[in-house]
Amino acid sequence: MVTFDMISQRSVPEQFVTSSVVKPDSASYVVNQKVLVPVQAGDPLLWSQFETTKAAERLSTKVQKRARAVTVEAGKTAAVGGWVRPNDHVDIIGTFKDPQTNESVAVTLLQNVIVLATGKITGTTNVNLIPEAQREYSNISLLVIPEEAEMVVLAQELGGLTMSLRNEDDVDVVEERGRATINTLLSGERTRVLQSKRFNTIQVIRGAGGGKDPEPKK
Repeated sequence: MVTFDMISQRSVPEQFVTSSVVKPDSASYVVNQKVLVPVQAGDPLLWSQFETTKAAERLSTKVQKRARAVTVEAGKTAAVGGWVRPNDHVDIIGTFKDPQTNESVAVTLLQNVIVLATGKITGTTNVNLIPEAQREYSNISLLVIPEEAEMVVLAQELGGLTMSLRNEDDVDVVEERGRATINTLLSGERTRVLQSKRFNTIQVIRGAGGGKDPEPKK
């Protein structure tokens, strides 16, 4: 077990300071952690020498009563380029073939869903103790109710799922959801209405040059 009196700060050539090395400002993360391999006096401390957590995490302890955790496959494209993190709020969008028309359709299945884990990382995992290569994930665990879990499982069988990331303070849900089809894309029947709605909803982000926000055009 590593304690504060066992470690010290020392200057080393910059080329030897990689992301694998425990730096002084992160030393508190390894105190009271067990090393997995023998370490001698004078050795640099590496993140890979330590257990990933102080105690083995159990995802079930983070699932609220009467709720369920369900896992979906989610590469970078489906998870907002890999920006989805534990405790984030997302909407789940499904893409399927309409059985009546055989037309591709995209529809929002669930709104404002909390992310419990990305791969093996939860909101309480100390990611500093996990090598960078192991922080990437190919699946995401979501906190839902049992009936929603059934929907997610079936949706994965029928088509693909994609997440859209939302602000954690944005808890509004759309009661009457629309759906996008090839026809709505090509005809543009929703484009003008949605563009106007987007201009009235999303604030324009100014660049480094500053300046006045452009006025929405009708």
